[in-house]
Amino acid sequence: MKVKKTLLEVKNLVVDYPYGNDKITAVKDISFTIEEGNILGIIGESGSGKTSIALALMRLHDKGVRTEGEIFYDNQPLHQLSEKGLNKHRWKDIAIVYQNHLDILNPVMTVKEQILEAIKKHLNLCEKDRDQKIKELLKMVNLEEQWGHAYPHQLSGGMRQKILIAMALACDPSILIVDEPTTALDAIGKEEILDLLERLQKNKKFAMLLISHDMYVIQRLSNKLAVMYQGRILEEGLTKDVLENPRHVYTRGLLDASLDINPYQDLWGIPEGNPIEKEDACIFYGRCYQKKESCKEKLPQLQYVSLERKVACNRGGIITLLEGKGISKIYEGPKNQIKACENCNIKVPSGEVVALMGQSGSGKTTLGTILSGLLKGNGGEVTFDGKLVTGNNFTSIKQGIQIIFQDPFSATNGNFTVEEIVREPLDILRIDTKEEKNRMVVKALEEVQLPITKDFLQRKCKSLSGGQRQRLAIARGLVMEPKLLIADEISSMLDPSTKANVLRLLKGLQNKFGFAMLYITHDLALARKISNKVCIMYKGEIIEQGSANQVFEKPQSDYGKKLLRGWSS
Repeated sequence: MKVKKTLLEVKNLVVDYPYGNDKITAVKDISFTIEEGNILGIIGESGSGKTSIALALMRLHDKGVRTEGEIFYDNQPLHQLSEKGLNKHRWKDIAIVYQNHLDILNPVMTVKEQILEAIKKHLNLCEKDRDQKIKELLKMVNLEEQWGHAYPHQLSGGMRQKILIAMALACDPSILIVDEPTTALDAIGKEEILDLLERLQKNKKFAMLLISHDMYVIQRLSNKLAVMYQGRILEEGLTKDVLENPRHVYTRGLLDASLDINPYQDLWGIPEGNPIEKEDACIFYGRCYQKKESCKEKLPQLQYVSLERKVACNRGGIITLLEGKGISKIYEGPKNQIKACENCNIKVPSGEVVALMGQSGSGKTTLGTILSGLLKGNGGEVTFDGKLVTGNNFTSIKQGIQIIFQDPFSATNGNFTVEEIVREPLDILRIDTKEEKNRMVVKALEEVQLPITKDFLQRKCKSLSGGQRQRLAIARGLVMEPKLLIADEISSMLDPSTKANVLRLLKGLQNKFGFAMLYITHDLALARKISNKVCIMYKGEIIEQGSANQVFEKPQSDYGKKLLRGWSS
């Protein structure tokens, strides 16, 4: 395969904005390359520094903004050029489609006059050829010639965006910077612009820097992706790989918040955290669910974690919290052996929801119980946070593993009070003082939206409804502040309304506290609703696993295709 030529190389870019007697650093030591014909997407929340990069590349910032670093176009050092020298490259070699078309287009100039400005500056054409060029550009962006005589206010938002694209491509640049191309457009207008950009890029072969907070836009157009947060790149790789298997906690959060990428899931934003002010600390520390104290002392660098994937994380990206290798379990029957699990391999990443699906009797509950350490297998091993699971060594500690069983009535003693049920694991393990236990019990009940009145705390469990008892079981698990929650068919005995409330509650808690969850179910719709990854079990074996989108849309195994017939396309 022919190696593509590097058109744009950015090294250690820094952008500072003046702020009174101080400064705000919007871009912090950013480096990246764009090869000819490639499209690099940059995504991140508002204020992450994306647009600042675009303006810095062409030195279009307002006066007073300071930039550092090196920018090379086709090996030419743009950062060393004077304003006059840089003007030779603007629009002719590198052009930009701005975000705010109403602010960019001159309200007292016609469309034709505005396109003509760039043509006059960089193309040596006679008036007749200039007019012909403008007609071709309007046709190129699917606009009739008559619109060249219109003023910006007479055009729709989509038409104004097309005009900006036509202006940017007037001099046939080899790099096009596109900043939020579909912001404020309706669904039809958005698709028209994306179709247009896709067609033009394929026909003209220009490279593109695509800036957006819209994951669908990035997925649709780019082939490489950089994920930005507070002025730094936290993850970089091939777009398809990053979206299917994010390696940074922040990237996973952005995907979970994208309805276009996950149309079947409820929307969950990334929980806000308390920012840490230390310059040498990880910038995502306050919002990260797998942080360690050492992350306060070390700023992670963007490093390769695999071929064509870079991540800035002191833990190497999202860690595997729970892993089962070669898990087997045989039950001895009166006449023969029953293989409940056979050579099962499964991983549960930190902070993610893995659905373990399959019909009744496939071995799901047996595997889940072995993974928790409450049942011993006949073969294989289980590790949790890098340490071997033996017996209850992780179910009997804080920030370990907790399991919520299918039947809330048999899982909670009906003669115990509400307070006793939630406090029981703390009492058994002699954790904390009485006052601290009381505080933790109340907090856990509040989280699952149960009353904390004295009367309710003293009620016997047998007087509660099924939904209340299941919430109580969740509260008992949460009081141990687990890193992993194993939820075994927890909604199968509930009516549809209660089931929906309990599942939404549980997913909300998972998003808030960041614990991982192994969700065992035969309910495909619920699995699709809350999971990041999916494993399918059949006759004691895991026969298929992958991202939820992959498995539900394109199952590979015959059983998976049969099971998911209503979902796969």
